[in-house]
Amino acid sequence: MDTVLLAVNGGLMRGMDSHGVMLDAGARFVREDSTEPAYRLWTIDDRFPAMLRVAEGGVSISLEVYELPVDGFVAVLQREPVGLSVAHVRLLGGDTLLGVVGEQILCESGTEITDYGGWRAYRASLA
Repeated sequence: MDTVLLAVNGGLMRGMDSHGVMLDAGARFVREDSTEPAYRLWTIDDRFPAMLRVAEGGVSISLEVYELPVDGFVAVLQREPVGLSVAHVRLLGGDTLLGVVGEQILCESGTEITDYGGWRAYRASLA
């Protein structure tokens, strides 16, 4: 495997504050997408989001899919805040990709923003 597909839902997306990390890692934008309706979203001090898969009450969260070289994938993960990690994320169309998610304990310390449907919409609401 020479490349990895990665689903991101926060600052790593195009036009967001940490997108340069993706560019530095050699990431190629593939598409906009959404999760299946099984996720909830929290803001962590308005610095970054934390998405968590739930058994009940989930919604579809907007995200972007990127293709990265394996070493770029590792570089991106090493720069993610503590409490964010990678897990399998189920997309609306049925695909399962690696994606950035939050740990349960991190989400408990944040403010839930699920009703916005994604980080970009939440950030726009602050402007």
